Amino acid sequence: MIRRSARPGRCGKRIRRPGAFLVTGALVVASLGAAGPAADARPGRPATAGPALTAARADDGAFISHVTHLDERMLDLTVDSPAMRGSMAVRVILPRHWKELPQRTFPVLYLLQGAADDYTSWTRETDIEKLADPSDVLVVMPEGGRAGFYSDWWDYGRPTAPRWEKFHTEELRQLMERAFRAGGMRALAGLSEGGLGALNYAARHPGDYRFAGSLSGIVDISDPVMQLAIALTCLRENIDPVRLWGRPDEQRTIWDAHNPSRMVDRLARTWVYLYAATGQPGGLEPEFNAGASLLEQPLTSSTYKLGQELRRAGGMVTLDLMQPGTHSWPYWKRELHTMWPSVLYALGASKDGTVQKR
Repeated sequence: MIRRSARPGRCGKRIRRPGAFLVTGALVVASLGAAGPAADARPGRPATAGPALTAARADDGAFISHVTHLDERMLDLTVDSPAMRGSMAVRVILPRHWKELPQRTFPVLYLLQGAADDYTSWTRETDIEKLADPSDVLVVMPEGGRAGFYSDWWDYGRPTAPRWEKFHTEELRQLMERAFRAGGMRALAGLSEGGLGALNYAARHPGDYRFAGSLSGIVDISDPVMQLAIALTCLRENIDPVRLWGRPDEQRTIWDAHNPSRMVDRLARTWVYLYAATGQPGGLEPEFNAGASLLEQPLTSSTYKLGQELRRAGGMVTLDLMQPGTHSWPYWKRELHTMWPSVLYALGASKDGTVQKR
């Protein structure tokens, strides 16, 4: 396959037009998400939040109640969230010069997990801490739920519904700005279900995020196969799938309002990075996983279609499609490295932490 890498600031493409894939019943039996997460045994030093952190409040009263220092620059936070009606975990990697430059604000990257996983997944499965080390980017990895789908749930109109979107895009953003000096340069990236979240947040909050990256993400929830996979993912976690957005036929407006492929014009205002593989083994997985292969196969055609629609709408989009690979962490880790220069450029940062003149 011929590859053409994008120069910074331009629309890149490394694609071939995808062919049709045979989708079997095994896809939906597997449902969304890679294999369940292993425990993150990283030791920590529990501590109560310092005065500067506990003083910070989101507009609705959300606050940081507890901090665990995992190392010099990585922290686990407990956020008391009115939106979620409880405590939520968030992992943060501080910029290299965060302590040395107390008056400076820093660009921020939000990394969103996939289904059946948790907020530790990016540090458990990738080298994001090492990758981000010289760049002076604040990296924020919030809990997204095993089947949260990055939405304020419809939940039959109940006021107690989980409000994941409010937690991530309002409460957490305000706390990062008020306690950790996050600046106005923001990026999002996620994998699988988190890719859906990254694209939806960028489309539903135009102008708030300069970059949205989707790695093997769900980009069209009107696809009946994806609707069935979403439903099975919820059922696997003992969640009524109708709580998310209602029924596709009866609550069509709600479904469309959470479907990246129905929000192309709004999404075109953000630099979008789209990755999906063929589903064929690419040599990185320790052993062949038929479920991971089948999960990846139907994503390429919808991802390609969205990329083309974004280009027609005048958006800046980078496509990385048609490489061998399955719906699994070895390929997402590789793609994180491929995507990283684009993230830094969008944030106005560089590999050595200096600010780029744009």
